[in-house]
Amino acid sequence: MKIYFAGSIRGGRRDKKIYFEIIKILNKYGKVLTEHVGDKKLNVMGERRLSERKIYKRDQKWLRESDLIVAEVTQPSLGVGYEIGKFEDKKPVLCLYREIKGKSLSAMIAGNPNVEVVKYRNLKEVKDIFKKFLDKIKNKSK
Repeated sequence: MKIYFAGSIRGGRRDKKIYFEIIKILNKYGKVLTEHVGDKKLNVMGERRLSERKIYKRDQKWLRESDLIVAEVTQPSLGVGYEIGKFEDKKPVLCLYREIKGKSLSAMIAGNPNVEVVKYRNLKEVKDIFKKFLDKIKNKSK
């Protein structure tokens, strides 16, 4: 199984440690095509060694190849929102969201019937959420 993990890069790297841990969990279920999102050295300037056009082409290829998309959507990101919107009706999409006092998730994600949004508090919950999400996908394909 190929998994596309989406998390904020240029929108802010506050959650990079969480991304790293989520990617470790997802790697137990398949190949995460976007492991670089969890790179603790990657900053808000993104990948400087690649042009924006090359990043776009590469990420679009990975999105097409993937079997599902898992997005951590707590930190707002234009890129993550774009990726979800472009593939929401083509692939299963799981959005993980941690509630933060004084902030709320965009209604375009929270109210979208084509994506599954699940709130979590810690990484143990992420393990359970992902297992349930995979079971649900498998049962739909039967």
